[in-house]
Amino acid sequence: MTTSLRRLMKEAAELSASPSPHVHAQPISDSNLYDWHFTIAGPPAPSPYASGIYHGRIVLPPSYPLRPPSFRFLTPSGRFEVNREICLSISGHHEETWQPAWGIRTALLAIRSFMDGDAKGQVGGLDVSEEVRRDHAERSRGWRCEVCGISNEGILRAWGDSCAEDAVGGGGCDGSGAALAVDEVVEGVPDCVADAPAAGSGSDAPREPVASFAPVVASRQSVDPWIDRAIVGVLVALVFMVLRRVVYSED
Repeated sequence: MTTSLRRLMKEAAELSASPSPHVHAQPISDSNLYDWHFTIAGPPAPSPYASGIYHGRIVLPPSYPLRPPSFRFLTPSGRFEVNREICLSISGHHEETWQPAWGIRTALLAIRSFMDGDAKGQVGGLDVSEEVRRDHAERSRGWRCEVCGISNEGILRAWGDSCAEDAVGGGGCDGSGAALAVDEVVEGVPDCVADAPAAGSGSDAPREPVASFAPVVASRQSVDPWIDRAIVGVLVALVFMVLRRVVYSED
């Protein structure tokens, strides 16, 4: 088994074992781990996408995670063109900014946060009114994928229920006791303009630089307890040393 397949199997298992109420992704077939579908909830209010649920496709290269995946939306959103590869600093359009340590979950959380940004001529991006985007958001909940055979709302509801059950059982959404918040992913700014060459096009023309995408997947809550324990440990050691000196002085 190749390193790429092992990595994809591991990510699929983690997404299943540690569900999120905001994002869901899985291979569309057990026989092809390089073709996935994803479902994400829109960013929280007051975003025009707040009530929306969006479905899309992820195509991963055979050399993943050394090379980035590509993403395309299948549900109309008013933010991204339907069935066209979108250009972000985490996608196949910008291999120079991709980091193998990033994964599918992190990329989807980033896309969710990117939705509220302006397209600004971005490849695969759309600039429409908020009214149109809100209308798409309302309609998106009942949108049904022909491949998956389930509506967007059905997919995310089942995933959210699984997340809630995990939390009650002592686990937690996204493995941290709560779903990863959008602000835990450091904002990246897509900078792919319409005339920029697509990845793999063979063009030697220089591309505009993109902002570095630096995701933070570790929860602050997982760090703070270790700091508290270290402080308590130091205090206990100091008290022990003081008591020891008092005992010796009395002798």
